Amino acid sequence: MHEFPNGGLNCFFAENCLTFIDSYTFHKRKYRTSRRFTGAEAGRVIVTTFQLRIMQKTLLLALFCALTQVAVFGQNIKFVEYDMPNGLKVILHEDHSTPIVAVSVMYHVGSKNEKPDRTGFAHFFEHLLFEGSENIKRGEFDDYINNAGGMNNANTWYDRTYYFEVLPSNQLGLGLWLESERMLHAKVEQVGIETQRQVVKEERRLRVDNQPYGRLLEETMMRTFKVHPYHHSVIGSMDHLDAAQENDYKQFYKDFYRPDNAILSIAGDIDIEQTKQLIDAYFKDIPKGKNEIFRPKVTEPPITKMVRDTVYDNVQLPAVIFSYHIPKQGDKDFYAVKMLGTLLSQGESSRFNKVLVDEKQKAVAAGAFPLELEDPGANIAYGIANMGVDAADLEKSMDEVIADVQKNLISQEEYDKLQNQIENDFVTANNTVAGIAESLANYEMYYGDANLINTELERYRKVTREDLRAAALKYFNKNQRIVIHWLPKPKQP
Repeated sequence: MHEFPNGGLNCFFAENCLTFIDSYTFHKRKYRTSRRFTGAEAGRVIVTTFQLRIMQKTLLLALFCALTQVAVFGQNIKFVEYDMPNGLKVILHEDHSTPIVAVSVMYHVGSKNEKPDRTGFAHFFEHLLFEGSENIKRGEFDDYINNAGGMNNANTWYDRTYYFEVLPSNQLGLGLWLESERMLHAKVEQVGIETQRQVVKEERRLRVDNQPYGRLLEETMMRTFKVHPYHHSVIGSMDHLDAAQENDYKQFYKDFYRPDNAILSIAGDIDIEQTKQLIDAYFKDIPKGKNEIFRPKVTEPPITKMVRDTVYDNVQLPAVIFSYHIPKQGDKDFYAVKMLGTLLSQGESSRFNKVLVDEKQKAVAAGAFPLELEDPGANIAYGIANMGVDAADLEKSMDEVIADVQKNLISQEEYDKLQNQIENDFVTANNTVAGIAESLANYEMYYGDANLINTELERYRKVTREDLRAAALKYFNKNQRIVIHWLPKPKQP
């Protein structure tokens, strides 16, 4: 979770560009002040006309971090983990630096778990499960949090859905009660379904359909994946949501919102033994699911030749997008690909920014990022052309930057800087109790090893300059990619 989420969204498109992605950023931690800003928004570009909005979010994020800062000296985060009889995985991190606690539940369900004719359900449930439960009236979920002096949010991605609250530590029981209500008997009924259906439709209009380049991620992924369900967007199809009946929604809740498909991750000012007792009181009687949990078992065929396409949109500046298949997160080569994304687009001195934006002035913004996905995913590179620069010219310049990384080893100085950036990003992602809670859940869900919060950095350190060049050659092959020219709609006579 736009991280930003470690990922988070890595937020989609790179903080140093004139674009902004309000999402999962393509890292794993997004903190927003409204549920309307969800992981489904990843990849929706908001250009400089929305800088005020960016500034407001930055200030809010800074305030939130100030309230939740914890001390991280090195990366030695201690935690306790165990499984409950009903299958719920529990992870606890005790830290008394500040009198707050982050309570979170990560469900192993995202857009890739949806039926082909019922896309958008995972993201829809992110909204719906704030409607209330058998013991919480509609609209009261947020009231409980606000009245306790806390904050809460949720986000959805291709692979998971994540809910969290940050509360004063003496309100731990409240957070556990709310999450147990969400898991056991949330309200999945017509009035809430119709309310949230309209909310999601408005979100799509606001964040996708009526935003410059707003469909960029959606259009890119549907061309990059032909078989795997990553091809459809997280926000999904509004037609599918309209066609779905109440029983469809109830079945989705029954299939995926269950203790044996969830991780309860808590970090902050807690007593481990007392917390275990509270967890037992609120969660032990929630029954384990009966049916097998659906996981797609499909292999996306490789891209064997360059595929070109053109998208016309209500934009003024052309854009060029490259999309490549890459390994799943955690794969040895993935770390090299991710580091290449940092090399190409993170910071003012990154290759794309330095060459395309500053020196050649071919682009007003450019970046590259790998999507951190449970199954083999995609690396997306993009550039938004400067005034008077056509897409073909920008594409050529982008290729030249990538070709240089494929042909030449980066300098030792640049390599050392890259490693420092990676380490800084890694530590920053885990310097709040909310960040730690989410990282622990992510590592346990995707890797089966929560201790990677302490050790994953070593995997990056093992990546050599030669590995970076080899990864660029292997995965950024011109003949194995999708190329999209995103062009202004022709003017009507």
